[in-house]
Amino acid sequence: MQANIALGLVETSSIARGIETLDAMCKAAGVKPEVHQAISKGKYIIVISGPLGEVESSLAKGVEIGGDAVIAHHIIRNVHSGALAALNKKVKAVKIEAVGIVETKEALPALFAADAAAKAAFVHVSEVNTGKGIGGKGYFTVTGEPGAVRTAVTAGVKAVGEDAVVSRIVIPNAHEHIGAAI
Repeated sequence: MQANIALGLVETSSIARGIETLDAMCKAAGVKPEVHQAISKGKYIIVISGPLGEVESSLAKGVEIGGDAVIAHHIIRNVHSGALAALNKKVKAVKIEAVGIVETKEALPALFAADAAAKAAFVHVSEVNTGKGIGGKGYFTVTGEPGAVRTAVTAGVKAVGEDAVVSRIVIPNAHEHIGAAI
């Protein structure tokens, strides 16, 4: 299910440049900052929401102002509600059959990949971690039927590209204790 809003994602290698970028993005268009914080390795992440045109304008300005400090940027049109609900928190699944995990080199590509994964197959997005406390990397977890989880993981990796991925795992018949870990 799609949330009918767009998200703009910008990750910078500088906290100061990130704050300057956030300011420019908010001034450029009618968007709402959803996440804006310093994370590990002195990076700064920004997630903004709003109508697609506003997000596109804001993201373009952010990439311009961020310049060479921008290490990742994406736009998500009609973000999947499951990916948005699991942003930087855990959402427990009722039943865990298979588990898929994609770990990204940078923080925000994990959210972009999770959205693509959730749109590609009927899976439950359990968590989308955008770099807090994990060395500036990102990851997402999905659960569901094994075939759906494989499809979702493949779609997530394809969305960000193999070069952006540290690891991808599919556990087809997850042990019941895995639910406590995810």
